[in-house]
Amino acid sequence: MAKSKVEQGFEVLCPDCGAILKIDPVTQQIISHTSAPKKRTFESLSQASAALKEQDDRRDSLFRQSVEAEKNKEDLLAKKFAEAVKKAKESPLTEKPLRDFDLD
Repeated sequence: MAKSKVEQGFEVLCPDCGAILKIDPVTQQIISHTSAPKKRTFESLSQASAALKEQDDRRDSLFRQSVEAEKNKEDLLAKKFAEAVKKAKESPLTEKPLRDFDLD
């Protein structure tokens, strides 16, 4: 009787996903697979709606920040350009820049 039970295979619990694998001891192959039960993300509908509202608020906040950044982008780029021109005037280029062609 014990021999027939061994011939049927044995079950192993997957430590990663929690699925149950039935393995044949002779061929050492998986005979059957039972998926782990799906876990619920939220316990109730009110928790799910609160999480969705929180995501909407966060998305709106990020959008407002990006709109403000776009409004100030032109001024920021103008200031960066003015600073680069100022640096270029302070330290004029004395040597010709090396090109890839010159290195050959």
